[in-house]
Amino acid sequence: MNLRRQLLLVSLLTLVLPWAGCQFVRETESALREGHQQMLSGTAVAIADSLSQFPDDLRHGGDGDFSEDQIYAHLLTNAPLIDGYFDDWPLTLASQRNLRGADGLIYYVIGSNRQHIFLFVNVRDKSITYDTVAAPLAASDHVSLVIADDDSITSRIEFAAEGPGTVSVKRTIGNDTVVDSRILAHWQDSATGYQLEARIPRSLLGSKVGIEIHNAGSGSPIVSRSFARDKPGRFISISPVLQSAAAAHVQADIRLTITDRSGWRLAQVGGRSATSSGNQGSATPSGWQLVIYRALAEAGNAASLAEPDPTGREQQTYIVRALNGEATTSWFRSTDTGRAVVAVAQPVWSGSVQTGALILQKDTNDILSLTNQSLMRLITLTIAATAGAAIGLLGYASWLSLRIRNLSNAADHALDNDEPAIELPSAAATDEIGDLSRSFSSVLRQLASYNEYLKSLASKLSHELRTPLTIVTSSLENLEHEPLSEQSREYTVRARTGARRLQNILNAMSEANRVEQLMENADTEQFDLRQALESTVAAYRDAWPERRFSFTSAPGEATLTGSPELIIQMLDKLVDNAVDFTVANDEISVVLSQSTDRLTIGVENPGPPLPERMRDRLFDSMVSVRSDAGGDNLGLGLNIARLIAKGHGGSIQAENTDNGVRFSVQLPTS
Repeated sequence: MNLRRQLLLVSLLTLVLPWAGCQFVRETESALREGHQQMLSGTAVAIADSLSQFPDDLRHGGDGDFSEDQIYAHLLTNAPLIDGYFDDWPLTLASQRNLRGADGLIYYVIGSNRQHIFLFVNVRDKSITYDTVAAPLAASDHVSLVIADDDSITSRIEFAAEGPGTVSVKRTIGNDTVVDSRILAHWQDSATGYQLEARIPRSLLGSKVGIEIHNAGSGSPIVSRSFARDKPGRFISISPVLQSAAAAHVQADIRLTITDRSGWRLAQVGGRSATSSGNQGSATPSGWQLVIYRALAEAGNAASLAEPDPTGREQQTYIVRALNGEATTSWFRSTDTGRAVVAVAQPVWSGSVQTGALILQKDTNDILSLTNQSLMRLITLTIAATAGAAIGLLGYASWLSLRIRNLSNAADHALDNDEPAIELPSAAATDEIGDLSRSFSSVLRQLASYNEYLKSLASKLSHELRTPLTIVTSSLENLEHEPLSEQSREYTVRARTGARRLQNILNAMSEANRVEQLMENADTEQFDLRQALESTVAAYRDAWPERRFSFTSAPGEATLTGSPELIIQMLDKLVDNAVDFTVANDEISVVLSQSTDRLTIGVENPGPPLPERMRDRLFDSMVSVRSDAGGDNLGLGLNIARLIAKGHGGSIQAENTDNGVRFSVQLPTS
């Protein structure tokens, strides 16, 4: 991991401080929320005691047990227009109940507003049969409201249409059937059947109400009922008495709901969305703030569980526990706004009998005005501080890593040229990087001195050894003219051989120095490299007949600017090296390839691979990989080849192949 990433990770440690701050804010919110719950619990107990005097209203004339046959009338905040459509009802589609019809599900809903009951029915019917002379009521599609008391069915309200539009409603009591103009109804055909909307005076309904859907069909009529027994279920609606009693106890920012033993809403007043002086100016997070707020704020139950059940029957977990006689508290948080709601559910007793439950809900806006604003300021300042610290550390790390990278690059390229680069970046700095730069410079200075010594070593040895070697050689020649024993003559021959080998070594050392001087003063010319190589390879076939030589090249001229003699001398060194590492009948390949701006000479021969540890030093002076350490080869041949390649602006490299070794010389074209 580089330095910048390390410092960036270190800068993230600054997030520990805002995390601690967030924990404090969460604990503060939790303590304030518990205070609200305790306040609501005390209020709920007092209201429940006052509601115990209304046992009949809580039981709505029955025993309070739940039955699927029961019909609930939702409280409507405004009266819908009787036009056969549901879009102006202040309810959602989820408030509709359904029952199985002959051609699919039938949806219905009942609401109450002031002294009227409103009915909406959506019936799936593939073939509608209207109420006409040819098809009387019994043989037509129609909707019936069945009204009963505890003993028997008392009346029916029949909605049968002669066609789309206003419906003439008939009311049957016993054997008498009359058209009741007090009831308004509208029949509207739909793509799947028909819709019926009606307004009925509350006084015409009894304590029990049921719905029947009559589908004439193609055979005998099919009747779908909201009740399974012989009489409809109990009709439940908002109690004016309980509604008035609840309104006398509730505050503006608290919602009070009263239910019977089954959870049906009998009264509901107040609203959590009311704005009070305590929550004015509260900050609601939005955008990226809301994302961070969700991650940091304490999670509660989904806020949707705090909303009234659209069916009219409250069955949330904490309310069910209250319906079973246990006072409970709960809280919810909205994932959209981050706002929380505290709620308490308290059972209502009339003597020793539980008759219902009440629910108090309150927005914690006064808490959130502190929590949101504090948390948003904390988040904003934290992000700003962390971003500032990260940018500062990143900038410092970039500057520091740039200095180290420059020093590293300078150290890597210090030996690219013949003379080591001694001056390195940051040498004048007083910090640790400056110390490191000066240490590197000191090492490079010593290396330059040693390199200069090595470069002049061959010249010095050649000069110093030539005179003593001449004396030894001449003395051996004179000694051969003297009478010697057979054994002495053998020793003389050995000495002459050793002197000759020393002479060859001195010549090679002198050749390296001479090549360096020639490269500085050589006359250059343009020549066809392909033609020069082709004739030279032909000469190699005569010089080493026991080897096989091949030359391949792309057709056409390969023009090169340089010294033909030095280029051929470079090739001599490479081929001589290849011959040394091959045996009779081995093939040595010389290949010339050309690209847009480069000419490449390749010399490939079979043989042992190059040692990996020697590949970088192979072209240095006095370095050899031959096993005959006692020979007169000092490893100057490849060094001379590199000097010639560099003198022509090119480079040379060696690599192992599948069957041997390949030397490649790259030269710039003219």
